[in-house]
Amino acid sequence: MAPRQGSVGLIGPPAGVPLPFFLLLLLLCGQTLHAQGQGSRLRQEDSPPRIVEHPSDLIVSKGEPATLNCKAEGRPSPTVEWYKDGERVETDKDDPRSHRMLLPSGSLFFLRIVHGRRSKPDEGSYVCVARNYLGEAVSRNASLEVACKSTITYITCSYFSQSSS
Repeated sequence: MAPRQGSVGLIGPPAGVPLPFFLLLLLLCGQTLHAQGQGSRLRQEDSPPRIVEHPSDLIVSKGEPATLNCKAEGRPSPTVEWYKDGERVETDKDDPRSHRMLLPSGSLFFLRIVHGRRSKPDEGSYVCVARNYLGEAVSRNASLEVACKSTITYITCSYFSQSSS
């Protein structure tokens, strides 16, 4: 029975087009596209990462905890990595003994701020980078400075190391 005018009917292949070819064409022209070179699928709702919360500059006392915030959105959910002075930051995901933890939100948590001659100091310029298969987003720079106690006020330790040379 043929559908009446104005009613919804099934769509079939045009005359002379085999059904498997027609179904494949519908699949390719539908809501699923193949991402070049990725081997994954790009859906209409997928989106590249974007930073929605940028880290802020911090001045923290040696040995104290600190958090550099970073939040990214995208679909699929982006992975977040941190860089200090251009070098990737090692976190507990790389080394369980690390004093730095990558939080589920993407923020970088320091169990204690390290600043000394024997260890690589935490002081520096940080950025977070969010990535998914559609691209990457880089946050604004945030500086982390280590404060030294003084009878007057807190000042950064880098002030003393620069002025004493």
